[in-house]
Amino acid sequence: MSDQVQLIPGNTLITATPEEGRQLAIKLARLSIKITQPDATIREKLRPVYAEDASMLIAIGATIAAEFATIAQANNYWK
Repeated sequence: MSDQVQLIPGNTLITATPEEGRQLAIKLARLSIKITQPDATIREKLRPVYAEDASMLIAIGATIAAEFATIAQANNYWK
């Protein structure tokens, strides 16, 4: 891969708030898709397919939830 993608922005999962943690979870999920399918044209072509498929949208939600769980744990659940 010629373009280096930083998979963990800022090299940390630590965030100030749960809201920032959720935003980071979404960003990490999006970066995973970018790494899995580096061709932007193909990603654009696929977007309408998953946008109308409830199963795929649920899978996206599950991916974000898994990322958020990891971030929450890294932040000691913002205690």
